[in-house]
Amino acid sequence: MCLLLLFIPLPLVTYVDEDADEILELSSNKTFLVVLKVPEECATEEGLPHLLTERLTDVYTSSPSLSRYFTSVEMTDFSDENATIAYHLQFGVPSEGEGFMKYRMSKELVRGVLLQNLHDRGVPGCETLGLGPASLLLYE
Repeated sequence: MCLLLLFIPLPLVTYVDEDADEILELSSNKTFLVVLKVPEECATEEGLPHLLTERLTDVYTSSPSLSRYFTSVEMTDFSDENATIAYHLQFGVPSEGEGFMKYRMSKELVRGVLLQNLHDRGVPGCETLGLGPASLLLYE
């Protein structure tokens, strides 16, 4: 008995995400204010404001959902007295109307991306930063 095997080439199907290569015209800016309450154990951590500026930049430039819109982060206030650090997050926003702001650039999404990163990676020397309910506030 002879067995004959036939190999029939199947077409290769590749999914292409058309939105990934879309070049958006970012016509305006959206700014969020992030206020971080610094825990006591890291209030004296030298260089914390600079470290957090770099961290926020990294968080939003590497975010799959927000990196295309993120433009900058700037520290606006550092208070030893209140143990808080405030930052402005700047995003470029296309002129797509209300739906864009509601579903792609919501305050909840911007806050959630940062919270997830802080939860997953922590901050060296300040592991509890941003993890308490009132320790990370975000304003539009």
